[in-house]
Amino acid sequence: MDEKEQNLSEAEAGRPQQGCGKCCHGEPRGKLHSFNWLEDIPGGYADSDMVEVQFKNTRKGFYKNSTNIPLEIGDIVAVEASPGHDIGQVTLVGALVNLSMRKARVKADAEIKRVFRKAKPADIEKFEEARAKEHDTMIRARKIAESLNLNMKIGDVEYQGDGNKAIFYYIADERVDFRQLIKVLAETFKVRIEMKQIGARQEAGRIGGIGPCGRPLCCSSWMTNFVSVATSAARYQDISLNPQKLAGQCAKLKCCLNFEVDTYVESSKRMPPRDARLETADATYFHFKTDIFKREITYSTDKNIAANLVTIGADRAFEVIAMNKAGEKPLTLEGEISAKPAEKKAFGDILGQDDVTRFDKKKKRKNKSKAGKNGDNRPAGDNNGENNNPDENRQQRNDRRRKQQHKHRQQNDGHNPSSDTPKPTSEQPNA
Repeated sequence: MDEKEQNLSEAEAGRPQQGCGKCCHGEPRGKLHSFNWLEDIPGGYADSDMVEVQFKNTRKGFYKNSTNIPLEIGDIVAVEASPGHDIGQVTLVGALVNLSMRKARVKADAEIKRVFRKAKPADIEKFEEARAKEHDTMIRARKIAESLNLNMKIGDVEYQGDGNKAIFYYIADERVDFRQLIKVLAETFKVRIEMKQIGARQEAGRIGGIGPCGRPLCCSSWMTNFVSVATSAARYQDISLNPQKLAGQCAKLKCCLNFEVDTYVESSKRMPPRDARLETADATYFHFKTDIFKREITYSTDKNIAANLVTIGADRAFEVIAMNKAGEKPLTLEGEISAKPAEKKAFGDILGQDDVTRFDKKKKRKNKSKAGKNGDNRPAGDNNGENNNPDENRQQRNDRRRKQQHKHRQQNDGHNPSSDTPKPTSEQPNA
């Protein structure tokens, strides 16, 4: 096997394998993964000549298969670039590509580039050579930017598939004049230079990591777009405005602050205003804290500190506010409704599989049945101290039980002396 065939086999080995077409697809699951749910529908797999191609990092593009090359998800293709060509991987084909283009807001009059061919061994060999230079290029570019006193950080470098162009990703807090930097980089690396600025969130998504929740960062696992996060999201959720706890690994506010803020905003609309004062016959109550999802509000008699805290439901608070507007004052803030809270029903396990005492109950029923056979008809719980000593063996308990039964019969015989005389029955003739 020559070197070109070896490179091709390595590329095929690194390519995701096709699954069974149902639920065990071998494509990598990530934020750039697109599942073709029209694959099994007749006519839904190849109704479009557009394909979606993924490149390094988070870069994707839509290309036209004008020559009708039979392409499948996972194929390595050579696509049109400016200048030259680029090497990418097909991630989506069929009618879903048009929907993805609509989601990405690709304009109808936009220039659509073409798919040239499936990647040849020579294309893959040149692509691997270009990728091998990316790390060294990034390190040297950082030193050049530092020598030019530019306040910027070059986070990644991506070479084009043919090696004629390089994209430099950088982050900067302010506007940077990198015209001189582009000239120096072009003279140093002999390639066409393209500078692309990214934010701190995008850089964290490229690097990855584990968040304080113990899971991989959302920006590196599934988030594709980043929405601005404001401190008002923390205020709606009653979260302490501590910058050290609210900031993520990118030194910006955590994206997860926006995940539940809409639910809190909608729930807060069904709660009384926080600046409302509740007047009662004995005191004036001010808002202290709120449990939005339980719809419970805690009021205090002091506006600044927690004093004489009383927790009532939102319906009771609306009732007191309406009474105050009408000029009435209730005797107490709780009222008759909230004086006795409703008891929650215990969880009923129908099958009883989770009851840890289910074996003890069976054993207890078995002992009762044995006692009935021995003639002990005493009510349950009246054991006369039989089970007080757990160390007593079975023989001793049986002996003691027989003695007690014998003593009980003797007492009955002593109180009824005529018990031995047979009573006349209807069958005996009268004297």
